Amino acid sequence: MPVDNVRLSQPAKDRLIYLKRTTGIAQWNVLCRWALLLSLKDPSTPLVKDIVTDSNVEMSWKTFAGQHGDLYLALLKQRCVAVGEEPTDDNIQRILTVHLHRGIGYLGADKQMATIEGLVGAVIQA
Repeated sequence: MPVDNVRLSQPAKDRLIYLKRTTGIAQWNVLCRWALLLSLKDPSTPLVKDIVTDSNVEMSWKTFAGQHGDLYLALLKQRCVAVGEEPTDDNIQRILTVHLHRGIGYLGADKQMATIEGLVGAVIQA
């Protein structure tokens, strides 16, 4: 299994606390799934490559991905290939971390995404 645990940085945790309060979505994993998809939707490469996952927020891959773990894993492998990297366990973990954190940044940066309607609109926009 390429990803055992998903860990967050302290700034990402702080942003998710705010988002939990404003959206009413109580679970970290649900917000993190939205964040990952929002970042993967953006074809550009995240600027930050090294993220210190120093918060106390950690979840298993099964908790993060739920019943769609194979789909999330396939998306991460596809992104590895798209950026010219082998989809090794280490590369998949790194791609997950940088995209998850970029997506959390996107969620917190746009006030429209402080609602469930805004989250849905951001992900499904053409």
